[in-house]
Formats: sequence, C-alpha cells, structure tokens
Amino acid sequence: MNNQPQLQANLVSMPPRGVRTIAADSRRVQRISALDFTKGALVLIMVLYHWINYFIGPQWGYYQYLRFLTPSFIFITGFMISNVYLSKYAAADPRLAKRLFTRGLKLIAIFAALNLSRIAIIPLLGTGTVARNQFEPGTVFAVFVSGNLPVTGPKLVAFSILVPISYLLMFSGILVLPYRTYRHTFHAVCIVLLLLILGLWMNGAGSYNLEFVTIGMLGVLTGFVPIETINDLVRRPLALAVGYLCYLAGVAAWHVPFPLLVVGVLLSLMAIYLGGVVGGEYGIARREVALLGKYSLLGYISQIAILQILSAGFRRVDLGVATLGLLFTAAFALTVLSVEVVNRARAKSAAADKLYRAVFA
Repeated sequence: MNNQPQLQANLVSMPPRGVRTIAADSRRVQRISALDFTKGALVLIMVLYHWINYFIGPQWGYYQYLRFLTPSFIFITGFMISNVYLSKYAAADPRLAKRLFTRGLKLIAIFAALNLSRIAIIPLLGTGTVARNQFEPGTVFAVFVSGNLPVTGPKLVAFSILVPISYLLMFSGILVLPYRTYRHTFHAVCIVLLLLILGLWMNGAGSYNLEFVTIGMLGVLTGFVPIETINDLVRRPLALAVGYLCYLAGVAAWHVPFPLLVVGVLLSLMAIYLGGVVGGEYGIARREVALLGKYSLLGYISQIAILQILSAGFRRVDLGVATLGLLFTAAFALTVLSVEVVNRARAKSAAADKLYRAVFA
C-alpha cells in the first residue's frame, strides 16, 4: 500500500478545521491540495457546461470538447479509492468494504431523491418539461444498466453522473475482499472491463455506464502510483500541450470514441492538476477553487439548482450577450457562495456538520 499523503473522500469534503473526522482511530489523512484544486476547477468548468445547456441549448456545436468532464470526476473517484481508502484502512479491515459499499448506496439514494424532486419542481419553475416515461422498463434499463440516455428531447433524469460513481464505489467495495489475498485484483478486473467494452464495440453496441466504470477503474490503478511520481510526470508542460493539441485534432476528426475519451480525461486532468502543483496554495482565488474541490458533490448539485432558478427567472427575457455573461457570472459566484456558506456553517455548528456528513460523507 502507498504511504504518500492522502485525500479523504470522493466528491465530498473533509470536515473543516475543528470538526471531528469520521474515524478517530484511523490513520490521519493529509489532503493533496493540487487534487482539491483539480476537483474544484472541474466543478467550475461544469458550471460552464450546464450554463450552455440551459441558456444556449443542445444546438451548440462544441459539446464534444467537454466530454471529458463526467468521466474525469469518475476517474478521480477511482484514484481516491486506492490512494485514500486502500491506504487509510488495512485490506483486511471489514470497515473498508462496508465504507465503500455504503457510500455507493448513499449516492444512489441521493440520485433518486434529486430526480424525484426534479419531477415535482421543474413544472413549477417552468424551465422545461419532464419526460413522462421515467418508470418504464426501457427507461430504467437506460438509466441503471446501459447509461445510454437520449441527448434530444426532455431529459429522462438529471445528475446521471452519480449512477456510475455509485457503481464504482460499490464494485470496489466488493473487490476489496479478493484484494486481501490477490493484490492485482483491480488490475485484472480492469482488463476484463476493457475486453467487455471491446466485445460490445465489435457487435455494434456500447454502454456509457460500463465505459465510465472502466475509466473509474483506470483511476483506481493510477491511485496506486506514488503521488511524487505523478507530480514529476505532469511537470512537462510542453509535452502536455502538444499531446492536448493532438487530442483536440482527434476530437475534430473522429468525435470522442472511448479510447480518445480516455486520452482526453488523462490529458485534461494532468493539465488542471499541473496548475494546482505549480501554483502552490496561495491566493484567494486558488483557495476558493480548492475549497470547492473539497465540496465538489455539493457544488455539482447546487450549481444545477442555481441555474434552474436563473433559467426560470429569465425565461421570458431577450437574452443578449451581456445578459448571458451576467447569468454565467452569477451562476459561477453563487456556486462558490453556496460552498462557503456550508463550510462556515459546519465550522460553527455541530448539528450542521452532522447533517452534512449524514448526507454527503
């Protein structure tokens, strides 16, 4: 197991200073500030993505260049499974499998609760229509099995990123059991998943959920690499820039097939992580981005709620360039503010901290 500094959790934050951690008898974990910065930057890029979705629409022709966003979150989740959990707990510790599996189930519950709320709220806000067939077998299969959701028409579900993340966590909780005796368990399973993707592709089929879980498993394998080695690898900005330009050219030529998606995730994360490594921990803006990374699940959820409200308030307004820019700035600032409010509330109130950990930790 690795002994490098570790990060506490997937898409959620550690308690603020002065708040008790979840396992007092576990080894104390130090955060990787550059990774917090990376997660926070991804959340802010996701604000841009959702702003485009709400105020410009599906006709925008450059969505393919943002395809790296969702799998990047899942890759980081996998990274933290090995870099945090498999280092914080002994492999034989029964709490490890339970913790991973419970976190996955909690994300499924959050996903269900958010979408049930969405069904009730969207008609009231008047920001769109809700598909009427959410509970039909075909929809259930698309959401929870294939992940191949339609890109046009009313959205079947929102927050779909939570489904493959929850699967990755629960699957990893199960794999911890054979990992106790065979330390290449995750490597072997990753190979099997890649072969399944290849088999589906050869038969003209595919599954986004399978692809995302596989990318998460690649993140698990990356988490076994010492953080010092990763830091040295990303400190090659020229090679990274050349690689990214080649990736963009590939997207323009072939769109985003799975192999190119994996390349895009790795290059995008390396580029953002490099900004966190070379920039240190100083500056208000950098600290805010890192704080957002600690609360990335909350930031992800709150930005969608904020954009829904803004979209409802301006749905009858002629949106010029200045108004669109103002709405983006507002969504950006309010997302950061929501995290600040929760962070300060947790620091001042044990009840607020307990509520937060019950939902997100």
